[in-house]
Amino acid sequence: MADLLEARASVQVVDGRARFETEVVVAAFDRLSPDAVTELRGVTAELGKPIVLVTDRIEEGGLAVAVECRVVAILPRSAATDNRVADSVRFAASGGVSPPSDLLARLTEHAERLHREILEPSEPAGAGLSSREIDVLRLMADGLDTQEIAAELSYSERTVKNIIYAVTDRLRLRNRSHAVAYAIREGVI
Repeated sequence: MADLLEARASVQVVDGRARFETEVVVAAFDRLSPDAVTELRGVTAELGKPIVLVTDRIEEGGLAVAVECRVVAILPRSAATDNRVADSVRFAASGGVSPPSDLLARLTEHAERLHREILEPSEPAGAGLSSREIDVLRLMADGLDTQEIAAELSYSERTVKNIIYAVTDRLRLRNRSHAVAYAIREGVI
């Protein structure tokens, strides 16, 4: 990469001694392996400068790590000509961000999936509860015990206990009181 960039008058390559004067880091790896990620994180922690990444393969989790490490441009090794690398370095130095559109699309898909799976892990509370479960929670909130709920709904006590267990287990609630408080807070009852 150094030889490739030294040919460009608009880009100055600095050696290890002047690394704190660096405006942009160019990192080249065959693939974004765990060792490469460690290197990127180290450079980010040490210099905090934008990074132009040249690599052939990035696994799905690698995109999020690349963004975390201030990677602002990603070039496939096959497309890493002196012009493209130099243009990416100048663009990064000016504060721009330029991931290839296919990688940007993959990163967007990854972010959307994380949002769905982590930030919104469950449906709205009422949508995930059956009418039987809501009826039992409503009667629990009214202060009825298991036997009274069973009589009111014409269920066996075992059925009522199974419904309560299913709700508390699925929603990761500690006990009946917690289940009632959760149902009230979420507007289910």
